[in-house]
Amino acid sequence: MGKFIISKRTNDEFQFNLKASNGEIILSSEGYKTKVSCKNGIESVQKNSPEIKMYEIKEAKNGKFHFNLKASNGQVIGTSQLYASEASCKNGIESVMKNAPTATIVDETEQ
Repeated sequence: MGKFIISKRTNDEFQFNLKASNGEIILSSEGYKTKVSCKNGIESVQKNSPEIKMYEIKEAKNGKFHFNLKASNGQVIGTSQLYASEASCKNGIESVMKNAPTATIVDETEQ
């Protein structure tokens, strides 16, 4: 089962990473000024992740691939790591689609 991990960046912004059951990070957020905004971002990922049309695959200048997950307003709510091939990038999307809707939330800022 996947997990959203909320953490704080060095600039005091909050962010989340979605980890698959194997512990690998499959989606990362932007920085948020407040924890409430970060949690709203997680809710948006949970809501939008099952819809394939919400994903956009991009090719980096180095020939590797990554994807963005967008909200219904077109705003990017999560970005993947770089993948060596488009096929492995699509596998990453499938993993987010499977893990995000039911992922638990772990808040590391409260420890």
